[in-house]
Formats: sequence, C-alpha cells, structure tokens
Amino acid sequence: MTIVGPVADDPSWQARAGEGFDKGSFDIDWERQVVTCPAGKQNISWLPNTYPKNGVVFEARFARKDCTPCPFRPQCTRSKTEPRIIGLQTRKQHEALQAARRRQTTEEFRLQYAARAGVEGTHAQAIRRCGLRRCRYIGQAKARLQHVLTAVAIDLVRLSE
Repeated sequence: MTIVGPVADDPSWQARAGEGFDKGSFDIDWERQVVTCPAGKQNISWLPNTYPKNGVVFEARFARKDCTPCPFRPQCTRSKTEPRIIGLQTRKQHEALQAARRRQTTEEFRLQYAARAGVEGTHAQAIRRCGLRRCRYIGQAKARLQHVLTAVAIDLVRLSE
C-alpha cells in the first residue's frame, strides 16, 4: 500500500531560505552514529533527546572548534557561539521522510497526486455546498437517494461554471 500525498517540507530556516544546509545536506552513518556536515566535519556527540515529544529522538552535536571558524557557518546556523546541533528521528522515520520529500518533487508524483486532489476537491465541495456530512433521511435506501441527488447537484453546478 502506498499513501499518495505530500509530506511537510523541512521547516528549518535553512530549507525555507533555499541557501543553507538543512538536514538533507548532512551525511548520516546510522551504524557508527556519525553525522558529517557539508564541510566534512563530524559530530562529537550523539545523545538521546531530553524532550522526545517533539519527534526528535537523537541529537548530534558538532564541536565548537569546528563550527566557529567554518566559512560555511552563516549557511549552517544563526547562533553566534554555539555549534550546529542536528535533531534526528529514528532511522526508519528519517529515511522514509527524506525519500518522500525527494519523491514529491518528481513529475510522476504530481500526476498521481492530481487525481487524488480532484477526488478531495469533490468531497470538499459535497460537504460544504450540499451538507453531505448529515443525512436528512432514515434508512439506507433514502440515504442512497440523497447521495445520488447530491452527486447530480455537484455535476450540475460544475456544468454551469
């Protein structure tokens, strides 16, 4: 089974700006618990997150001696003194999210999602315009009649637009 739908973009300022180093720019070796930055430096610690409710399970911290003189620092962090810290989900979640983000940039995904978006638009229109969430009748036969009439009404509205 495949879920066809967009995942949220990376919310970090680096990803939004399109010029910084977001999580996708870092190489992660899950077995060795090593994160390598785009400048080639490796993290000094890999610790469990102290507040896992935010979805982050691990934190990889880089050394101050590596981050402070780095020429790429403005693209990596806004902190004046602290080094970069990368918050990571579990490996399975991280890899699935990165793969989904890569996949949703393809033309194949756009075509698949266009069909789903059309169906969702029809449902939304039926709910908003025709009150489809509430059945006006009791009994399966009359409820079916209401659904058929609602579908006809949506088609007539679309023809007139």
